[in-house]
Amino acid sequence: MKIMEKKITLFKMDIPQRAQHFLECGTEECDRNCEFYCNPCHQRLCKQCRDEHLKRPQNKNHEVVLYQQHKRQLPVEKCKIHPTKDVDMLCEECQVPVCSKCVTQQNHRGHIFTDLETIYAKKYAIFQEEISKIHQYFLPISKDLQKEIKQDAAEIKHIMDNIRTSMKTEGETLKSLVDTVISENMKQLDQIEQSLLEDLNTQDKTMDDYITYLNNLVKELHKCLSSTETQKLMSEKKPKIPSIPETTKPVTPRFTAGQYNKSDVTKLLGKIQVTNTKAQKREIRPIESVYNTAMKPTHKQMKEGKTKSDKKQTLSLSASVTKVREFNVPGVDDVRHVSLDQSERLWISDSEGNLVQTDLQGNVIQKIETSGGYGYHTVTQDRDLIFTNKEKNVINRITQDNTVTEFIKTGDWSPLSIHSSHINRDLLVGMMKDSEAIVTRYNKTGKELQNILRDNKGQELYSYPHYITENINGDICTSDLNRKAVVVVNKSGQHRFSYRNQKSEFRPYGICTDVLGHILVCDVISETVHLLDQDGQFLSRLLTKQQKIYTPRSVCMDDENNLYVGQCNTNTLTVYKYLQ
Repeated sequence: MKIMEKKITLFKMDIPQRAQHFLECGTEECDRNCEFYCNPCHQRLCKQCRDEHLKRPQNKNHEVVLYQQHKRQLPVEKCKIHPTKDVDMLCEECQVPVCSKCVTQQNHRGHIFTDLETIYAKKYAIFQEEISKIHQYFLPISKDLQKEIKQDAAEIKHIMDNIRTSMKTEGETLKSLVDTVISENMKQLDQIEQSLLEDLNTQDKTMDDYITYLNNLVKELHKCLSSTETQKLMSEKKPKIPSIPETTKPVTPRFTAGQYNKSDVTKLLGKIQVTNTKAQKREIRPIESVYNTAMKPTHKQMKEGKTKSDKKQTLSLSASVTKVREFNVPGVDDVRHVSLDQSERLWISDSEGNLVQTDLQGNVIQKIETSGGYGYHTVTQDRDLIFTNKEKNVINRITQDNTVTEFIKTGDWSPLSIHSSHINRDLLVGMMKDSEAIVTRYNKTGKELQNILRDNKGQELYSYPHYITENINGDICTSDLNRKAVVVVNKSGQHRFSYRNQKSEFRPYGICTDVLGHILVCDVISETVHLLDQDGQFLSRLLTKQQKIYTPRSVCMDDENNLYVGQCNTNTLTVYKYLQ
């Protein structure tokens, strides 16, 4: 039993759950990182212990591989016929696990035997593959569809409310004549709404049952994998995962406004029309388009994501950083934040509330006065400028025709930082209220979708989120001044890691990500830009005083993979190239 407990523990350690988790070498009194694995000995080894292991004469023919390529160890199971022997082979004709002594028995004479550990490893991999399919395809697609169903239900309510408003507006001028007609129309509309919502609730329940079934199937598969009875695992058939249930999008009625004519009250007020259009089935991507041992991009990713993915295949970190150009920005005292406009223009702000739009040579196109801040503005893919007003607790939008509107009211929360997603066009906003801090996700129409406040232990994630951005995998990366950390959560809001410089004090300011998933963040203490990988591991100090960067406060990447760096005490914007 102790041996099996040890094997289960090793299996749980196979997949790191956090960015800084690692496997230790299995050699006694060695605490170095595990890199290799001896398949015959089933022992984890670091590089030094691997060399020592292979120096021993009895081990010279041992197969030592990278840990990721190691064979799964066969569970210890005693032979039912020879209790002192372990089963380690499979009789191909009888299809039963046997021990070495069983091979000599009369009932197995002349039979073909196969190494059970090899077959076990293949079977194990098949079940792992099915679990992976459920987690990476069936569950995400099902949850996306369920979310779409709930959104459709809310949209139905919104559409119905708009129709009611139109009906009431039409009837105001002739109210004495239309009470009966309105009552009949309202009743018809309520029946349609009830029918549509009942259908959507039924679809929602169907998806909920299906998701529950998938989760239970995963548990059953895990139970098979953890079984100590090899025969049981070998006899289990590959599960057949049922297709995702079909769902349909609701077909909403239309309201046709009437003409003001006292002789025809019904025509004046209009009537509700129910089309004969057949409900359109929601699209379910085939598994082949999503899963082929690795997940492909989701249908929500934009065409720009494909372009970046293509570039990613050919890009890597350069050995050195090259200065491309440099220009001054009139109208600002320093460069605290930069937002890139797709039309090769920039929005640049300082600490005094000046927000200036320039071309790539620094020529001013327009200037507006704002309440100021740090990472408080962003540009959408529609080229609208979005910026916060922390004094009035609103988020403003300026469209291409220079129309300014109060886009989102944030209530009691004061918006500090904002970023427009290039993946799904959502807005990510870092906000404060008294001593609390939060990151809120809005969709492109300003509807609140998600609030991120605490980690899975109930601890507050943020303190002062003054810059925010999004990585290529959907991670939300926040520069938190008071936490002295870069706080990163996944797109579901689950805390992934918090980066803090372990060797010295760290105070993060401007933050951005590149096409390779690197995170770049300004540090005012070391007066440099830290380069991190996607999992929060420190890679290098990208810019130092050797590049004549002394007080970096803002960073921004353009579509040509150029890095724009703004500094605190100057209105100079410098452009660098660090990817090749």
